[in-house]
Amino acid sequence: MVDAMTDKQFKTILEMVDMILDGCKDLEEAKEKVQRLIENQSGKKDE
Repeated sequence: MVDAMTDKQFKTILEMVDMILDGCKDLEEAKEKVQRLIENQSGKKDE
């Protein structure tokens, strides 16, 4: 079953990505940070 994302959740995700991009010196660093967040989130769902 797929849960629908609310507008508020979507906005929050975009704001988080914006903060990551602002805090990185280049695209590679931003990609690494986003990938770590994805991996951390994947690990939490498995528990």
